[in-house]
Amino acid sequence: MSFLSQTLDRVKPSPTVAVTQLAQELKAAGRDVIGLGAGEPDFDTPENIKAAAIAAIDAGKTKYTAPDGIIELKEAICAKFKRENGLDYTPKQISVSTGGKQVLYNALMATLNPGDEVIIPAPYWVSYPDMVRLGGGEPVIVEGERQLGYKITPEALEAAITPKTKWLIFNSPSNPTGAGYSREELQALTDVLMRHDHVWVMSDDMYEHLAYDGFEFTTPAQIEPRLYDRTLTVNGVSKAYAMTGWRIGYAGGPEPLIAAMRKIQGQSTTNPSSISQWAAVEALNGPQEFLAERSEAFLRRRNLVVEMLNACKGITCETPEGAFYVYPSIADCMGKTSAGGAKIDNDEAFCKALLEEEGVAVVFGAAFGLSPNFRVSYATSDEALTEACTRIARFCDGLV
Repeated sequence: MSFLSQTLDRVKPSPTVAVTQLAQELKAAGRDVIGLGAGEPDFDTPENIKAAAIAAIDAGKTKYTAPDGIIELKEAICAKFKRENGLDYTPKQISVSTGGKQVLYNALMATLNPGDEVIIPAPYWVSYPDMVRLGGGEPVIVEGERQLGYKITPEALEAAITPKTKWLIFNSPSNPTGAGYSREELQALTDVLMRHDHVWVMSDDMYEHLAYDGFEFTTPAQIEPRLYDRTLTVNGVSKAYAMTGWRIGYAGGPEPLIAAMRKIQGQSTTNPSSISQWAAVEALNGPQEFLAERSEAFLRRRNLVVEMLNACKGITCETPEGAFYVYPSIADCMGKTSAGGAKIDNDEAFCKALLEEEGVAVVFGAAFGLSPNFRVSYATSDEALTEACTRIARFCDGLV
């Protein structure tokens, strides 16, 4: 009998983390590698946020806090939800965790029973299905349609709902595609959910502030107020505020659910870093003008990458509405052989050969539940993106 839990047989390591680690190892070994796997802004944390953290240290705010966040941060989150999303929450309805991932995990652990189903649109963030499995639930994958920018339809959502469905995990703009649901598209999905009052919504809004070309971000409880009592609205400071390493995520939701999540967190990590919490207070309450400036930089990079990838032989790349990812299709590259002799039978083989032969690290589409594709994170410099896309084009030219 294995010493390890059988639950681990239901999950796999994060492919995005694995790609990033491999790229770092190859760089350390002297290889010329461009890593486009990590979903991490290359911008530094703004100075006022860093200063707030230093001030907290100097003031001795280095002790334990309430398990799911200091009141000052919860109040700042309530103000943010009201200001930007038109959602009214009280501090008792707010949970603060060590990153958005822990928020999602706590909610699933607090609500799932064996056999419960969770609907997950594909392509999806790699962690969603495995967190569901760790909680004892069953992921139900609904594939987005490429001609719709990899978004799901109301009809597909309706067909996936059963008496066992407990959650829909919704992510817009999306990781990995960058696809954003318009107000009308989201209204059509919430209309379906209103017909099934046993289905709750977990809305991952982490890329809210990264939206382009006039795309208007909206969140489910904002579109359909009648969903408010069965929606967990999740966000964080990692992406928009370039605070990935600070590890602060948060959510607003019904008080009984938040209390259950607090119980889970109280018996696992307890509170997030006190210093990070004070930095997050400044992030949410402080100047916000830099968000638009950085969004402009990401827009420029998106346009660069989409144009260069669409010029590559065998690649078709949609133009996403937000986030900092693109999810090009490589269907026309399947069945070919690379210049280095690698047989390209699937997107994982494509990405492996691309790394070995050209030194470009991207994440294969199967990790996100829809193939044959790969994900590029364009949260890096224009120079690195230009060189990486040049290498990808060279790799594709060598396929026969």
